Amino acid sequence: MSSAPPTASLARTALALSAVYLIWGSTYLAIRIALEGGFPPFLLGGIRFVIAGALLLGVLRLRGEPGPTPRQWRNAAVMGALLLLLGNGMVNLAETKVSSGLAAVTVASAPLWMAVFAAMRGHRPTRLEMVGLGIGFIGVVWLSSSDSLTGAPLGLLALLIASVSWSFGSIWSRGRDLPAPLMSAAAQMLCGGLLMLVVGLALGERLSGLPTARALAAFWYLVVMGSLAGFSAYVWLLHHVRPALAGSYAYVNPAIAVLLGAWLAHERIGAHEAVAIAVILLAVAVITLRRSANTTPAAPVEDVA
Repeated sequence: MSSAPPTASLARTALALSAVYLIWGSTYLAIRIALEGGFPPFLLGGIRFVIAGALLLGVLRLRGEPGPTPRQWRNAAVMGALLLLLGNGMVNLAETKVSSGLAAVTVASAPLWMAVFAAMRGHRPTRLEMVGLGIGFIGVVWLSSSDSLTGAPLGLLALLIASVSWSFGSIWSRGRDLPAPLMSAAAQMLCGGLLMLVVGLALGERLSGLPTARALAAFWYLVVMGSLAGFSAYVWLLHHVRPALAGSYAYVNPAIAVLLGAWLAHERIGAHEAVAIAVILLAVAVITLRRSANTTPAAPVEDVA
């Protein structure tokens, strides 16, 4: 059983949470735009993460950061398979069949799966975290019952696989021999991206032509904001905060996704969705209260810059 993660400064934790809350909430719409504009699902993720991972690795090495050891590369490959190939890859695949809002809502089960896997490793959520998780689940169920969210069974199955795989990988990483958070993110993106490229090519995916300008803009948004900023922030959170707080992004993302859909894609949002979003945000506040109540002295942490 691994020890509890070190306590990070409140400012750094807030910055990392803001990245995964706001940026990842917008990536569901960006993924849909990229898919509609000519990118196949696994090639979209593969090209995205290989570029982001190579850029981040190059910058870190230029700064003098040590590269991963062979054992760390192996663990990063496992993480890349769980979080990116099966996690992100299945989300991409699902969004060829379901709306971006429904994808975000379904993935919001991740904190519950993380709590289950954490408990199996002896890291049980506190009573207050369980209350927050329960409130969040109610909010997500309420939001998913909206008439404006439609989907297909195969898409929902892919999203379930994505949630379970992402959650298991997040808990599996705790206590493993991995590099510092940013180097770990770079290694995972490289390994996961390469795996996604292999799977995409094996499935016969090809770029039939140059994607549309809108799709290319969405793609580069996914590379820079979704991967370099968002994924790096998430890996940092896995090293420094409790699982319930690290996974709370999944409760905020549906709210962001639905709001962006209403604003940019002219999707309907009414009182039903507004109340559900308020319940979801209440759940995050409850989970965050647990972290704020932790009086453990802060330990030195790596710079997120």
